[in-house]
Amino acid sequence: MYRQLGIILNRSGEIVHVVLGDSKSIEIPHLERTRSTSNRLRGLRLIHTHLFDEGLSEEDLTDLVLLRLDSISAVTIDDEGFPKFLYSAHINPDPEAEIPWILQEKKHFSQLQFDFSEVLYALEDEFNKHATKIVNFQRENRAFVLGVYKQNTPQRSIDFSISEIKELCKTADIFVVGDFIQKRQSLDPTTVMGKGKLKEILLKAVQKNIELLVFDLELTPSQAKKISDYCDVKVIDRTQLILDIFARNAKSRDGKFQVELAQLKYLKGRLSELDDNMSRLTGGIGGRGPGETKLEIGKRRVEDRINRLEKELKQLKKRRELNRKRRNKNLIPVVAIVGYTNAGKSTLLNSLTNSEVIAENKLFATLDPTTRRIRFPEEREIILSDTVGFIQDLPPELTNAFKATLEELGDSDLLLHVIDASNPNYLEHIKSVEKILFELNLSNINRIQIYNKIDILNENVIIPENEIKISSLNKTGLDDLLNLIETTLWNAKLQ
Repeated sequence: MYRQLGIILNRSGEIVHVVLGDSKSIEIPHLERTRSTSNRLRGLRLIHTHLFDEGLSEEDLTDLVLLRLDSISAVTIDDEGFPKFLYSAHINPDPEAEIPWILQEKKHFSQLQFDFSEVLYALEDEFNKHATKIVNFQRENRAFVLGVYKQNTPQRSIDFSISEIKELCKTADIFVVGDFIQKRQSLDPTTVMGKGKLKEILLKAVQKNIELLVFDLELTPSQAKKISDYCDVKVIDRTQLILDIFARNAKSRDGKFQVELAQLKYLKGRLSELDDNMSRLTGGIGGRGPGETKLEIGKRRVEDRINRLEKELKQLKKRRELNRKRRNKNLIPVVAIVGYTNAGKSTLLNSLTNSEVIAENKLFATLDPTTRRIRFPEEREIILSDTVGFIQDLPPELTNAFKATLEELGDSDLLLHVIDASNPNYLEHIKSVEKILFELNLSNINRIQIYNKIDILNENVIIPENEIKISSLNKTGLDDLLNLIETTLWNAKLQ
């Protein structure tokens, strides 16, 4: 039986793989993801036989681009089994080109006279010319955001979700080059958005020098691996992105333990020898936390570490309970600041207590709970507590890990719900916070809604007259807020 034969060569001309296929195709073996240089090309070229007198197929050309090969060539065979024609192609270096590959002129095998290294250097020169047009801060962590939603999802909800995933990317220092939105009756169980659409996006990703695909949903382990194996681009989902941000921002021992526990539980079912997508050996986005050196530590060691962390967190929980009992003995009211992430909670704490808690215009800039005291006239005082920000569809791993921290909210005498009134999606934010408070059985605690950032409020946004409006940055409206806190607490006879 006749079969196609292929060889993969490196730039020194050495054969690194020999591939034997069937009469119609060959299957390219797994190639190492990490390229030795910053160039977009992998440093490998494929030459294979075609048993019939046909040129490069669409499958050949797709492999060329997705695997970032230096070139791909097909040699046709005559009736006597001798090489006849050579068909070759390389990636189009122009990121704006409609077709991502360039087909070279068909040549008879006996007339081949060209220096491949010279062609390669000229090609990389073109890549570099286009790369210099990219501003420095846009060169690393370039990403496409992919959103796949059910057919009946309202457009407003989609816009809100895409806007939020882009903010998460910004916080994680990911530069979003573009986004792709797809509505489907149901998700494709293998590739989420269908192989055809995924291939179209991946071809564009190579042209735009994209390093990351960020999905606005949680991928199953098999989906993440399948998509990652299909291309030379790192694939992360919403959960992995949030976990990465939490790993960056956790400062306390408690917070680090909680984040590590969440990461290990998330990654436990995703360990695989050949899954480069989950490998932490190369670091980068989605590569922080427990697997900084090696994540391939085996499920048994992961389980041992999870058990150890859970014991440590139980001990820390007992200490928090003792602290709460001491506060209860002193009859000091506890006021907790809650709200959507980046609503200005930490800035409000700083303004009310003259503190210097980290407050940045980023999602989840503050993870670790912070408490401060405020003294009122007549020898009254309260403990003011800042908590981790909420977000819609918070990953279950993080919800469970931070449950111990959020349990402290249950001992609060009053909740200050801070709302970013300048955000066009603030109504959705309110709903998300209310939902989380309900799930934590905190709906029965007295609550004051505070509309923050009125200094940058859009003139089209109208807030009801009887609501508290402040600017925690400019310290506007804080006196009215403190008066309301004092009245609410001591009118409830908590002294």
